[in-house]
Amino acid sequence: MDEQTTTTQRREGTGGTRSRAGTEAGAGAGTGTGTGTGTVGTKARAGARTGAGTVYGATALVLVASGLVHLVVFAVDGGPWYGPVSWRKPVTFGLSFGVTLWTVVRVTSFLRMNPRVRAVLLGVFAADCVVEVGGITLQAWRRAPSHLDVETSFDTAVSLMLAVGGVVLVALLTVFAVVSFRRRPTGPAGMALAVRSGFAILLVALVSGAAMIARGVVLTRTGHQEAAYHSTAPLKPLHGVSLHAVLVLPALAWLMSSRTSWSERVRWRITAAAVGCYAAAVVAAGVWAALTY
Repeated sequence: MDEQTTTTQRREGTGGTRSRAGTEAGAGAGTGTGTGTGTVGTKARAGARTGAGTVYGATALVLVASGLVHLVVFAVDGGPWYGPVSWRKPVTFGLSFGVTLWTVVRVTSFLRMNPRVRAVLLGVFAADCVVEVGGITLQAWRRAPSHLDVETSFDTAVSLMLAVGGVVLVALLTVFAVVSFRRRPTGPAGMALAVRSGFAILLVALVSGAAMIARGVVLTRTGHQEAAYHSTAPLKPLHGVSLHAVLVLPALAWLMSSRTSWSERVRWRITAAAVGCYAAAVVAAGVWAALTY
């Protein structure tokens, strides 16, 4: 009896262990919380983010390379640097849009927002950057102004496309700016201040850019085409200075956190001082624009 009972208990114990193991495995497979499934899902999501980041980085690199190539073209071909028709525009827009795309991709990683929404917005932003630089570069090779040009139906279409692209850029960057103020960005000491200040100053660049286009359109429609081309000059310094605060300030916060052993209080104070200096530069550019507008 003792041997039979022991054998029965062993069989039941083995069966019970196997049953519990089967139940746990089934639960893991059914709910997606099993170790293997969870690891695979995490790796898949990380791989998708890495792949998207690689595409954005490559796109930004292509835009920067385009700007550098046209700098060489300018050195070889010559011509005026300023004016509505010059190699300056594909150079500066290629470099600026490439750096801005790379910056926005990196900086928005500190924002507290839905990853899918961020991915969609960044996809649209990257495509819009390519369209803007492409249209400007096309017109430079055609020896035609890229903006405010209504000489032919094709020129008008390109100008309209660039104007619509500008509206899209303003909308997307405004969304990111609003998100940064609605929920405190993540990151090391000073990063939240740097990101919020960078986006706030970036809004100044967007407003000044919209003002340049609006004034140019009014002059064009009233028959002052040549004046429209030169009307943007007073606002260009303000637009250029405020455009890249979202790169400079977060980069400073990141460098201090990764390259120094300073305390969080010191890093925050340095970031705050940098924000003040940058804001002063923007104000100075704004005063100059007001005096010469």
